Amino acid sequence: MIGLQFTARALGLYNRMGFSHIHYGRRGSAPWWHRHTFNLFRAAILAVCLVRIVADIDPWLGRISWLYHGPVLLLGVACLLGSFTAINYLQAYMHEDWRSGPARSGDSPRLLMEGPFGRSRNPQFLAVMLGQLGFFLALPSVFSLVCLLVGVVVLARQARSEETALAERFGATYLAYRDRVPRWFAVRRPAFGRP
Repeated sequence: MIGLQFTARALGLYNRMGFSHIHYGRRGSAPWWHRHTFNLFRAAILAVCLVRIVADIDPWLGRISWLYHGPVLLLGVACLLGSFTAINYLQAYMHEDWRSGPARSGDSPRLLMEGPFGRSRNPQFLAVMLGQLGFFLALPSVFSLVCLLVGVVVLARQARSEETALAERFGATYLAYRDRVPRWFAVRRPAFGRP
């Protein structure tokens, strides 16, 4: 569902605005490899989900039987639905400033520093990681565990790549934002001693 939503959003923005909001980066660069790795795993996940409709391939996936129980599977579905909801919200929040991958020179999205971006510099990646965790819990297997681990590593590396590009583009404004807002998530501490 997330892959279809991502594709539909990218196509809709392209048809409306006349340029792609997906940036792979320079051929052979880290962002280029991140994108292709993610696409490979996304295709594999889609293929596995479709094949499972008609064939019992769970033994081939390395099913983790001790996790394969109703409450765990339901938690996985809840994480997937939460992820899908968060991704839709964040992309709507970003609206025309949404990009996938480091923006190209000449592209002019604003630097969003408020709302969800006031708590995390990468809320979109957090939402995708939640979906990857949900996929693992909804289909506990060696296959989904590998997808989760590779996905988290690729997203962490992509976050660093995109933050480097943002620092180059926005300079001191981004550096001040980076110092104020954590890469992943800020939990606000209670204000002790305040009325």
